[in-house]
Amino acid sequence: MMGNNVLLQFSKNNQFSKILFFIALANFFYLFSCSGNNNVGDVAIMVPSNLAISATLDGSNAQNPNGDGSGTVNINISATNATSYKILLGNGETKELTNGNLTYTYTTAGTNTYVIYVSAYNSGHFVSSTLSLTVFVGSSLVWSDEFNIDGAPDSSKWGYDLGAGGWGNNESQYYTNRTENVIIQNGFLKIKTIKENFSGSNYTSARILSKDKFSFKYGRVEIRARLPFGGGTWPALWMLGNNVSTAGWPACGEIDMMEHVGNELNKIHGTLHSPGRSGNSPDTGTVLISNVATEFHIYSIDWSATSIKFYVDNQLFYTFSNASSFPFNQNFFLIINSAMGGGFGGSIDPNFISSTFEVDYVRVYN
Repeated sequence: MMGNNVLLQFSKNNQFSKILFFIALANFFYLFSCSGNNNVGDVAIMVPSNLAISATLDGSNAQNPNGDGSGTVNINISATNATSYKILLGNGETKELTNGNLTYTYTTAGTNTYVIYVSAYNSGHFVSSTLSLTVFVGSSLVWSDEFNIDGAPDSSKWGYDLGAGGWGNNESQYYTNRTENVIIQNGFLKIKTIKENFSGSNYTSARILSKDKFSFKYGRVEIRARLPFGGGTWPALWMLGNNVSTAGWPACGEIDMMEHVGNELNKIHGTLHSPGRSGNSPDTGTVLISNVATEFHIYSIDWSATSIKFYVDNQLFYTFSNASSFPFNQNFFLIINSAMGGGFGGSIDPNFISSTFEVDYVRVYN
């Protein structure tokens, strides 16, 4: 009997020990989950924590605290339990990473401060933080055409718009790619508008563009040019958003760096078109200068995420406040043309025979 009692007592004690073990195990998982973990099914998800961000600028030192002008920054991120990261770089661009290292180059010239927003993720759980970074980017030439080789425009840089009507502007010219209308001679691009009957139009001219060959987002554009003269002439140096073929106009955005109409001699227009702010209600500024048809002048813009500034001979005459709600934060391509008449060019002088729009160079800086 004593042996059976001992065996029975041992069995009871063993069952009790098992119960205590499972209670302790349950408490452990309860406490573990309450300490910052989540379960999906039977898998414990570790919530990211301890997010740390650091950044170093290339060439940064005591004399150049904001970098050497290259705009290159090395960003390092770490977080406990993180499996991926998302970085908002403060200039409209976003990067997603599976590790915490990113080398990125800012391109907007000048000294600019960016607030970098970083999130560390694990299965939908995340933790976020920010870092403010001031970056100096020196200006450098990123694209140009000096028009130094006689003949047709460089086909690696320019294509043509061909046809009549001005694509909705009711213009009177027919755009061609003939050497009579567009040629490079003696270091200048020459677009010649001619009074002649051609394919049903009374005038011919040319329109060249860098679409599908070169485009850019933000920077400085400089164009040195001498404008044509005569009532009805309408030369322009301008840009359209790369998505014009899909978004259409004005959703793609239009930046008119320089427009001039011969019926208002020496009055330079700088204009932007966007949804709700186009046609007869654009954002625009004007300036009167002298001798547009007899002397060369430099027409330029400074374009950034916050502003677009218009200049003639480096004198500011109009500033537009840019924002993310406008279409002026994407790549644009360049256009050079000389139209006749239409809704903006106005009435054409019946005595007009021909006139030439000359461009010395086009230069784009970061």
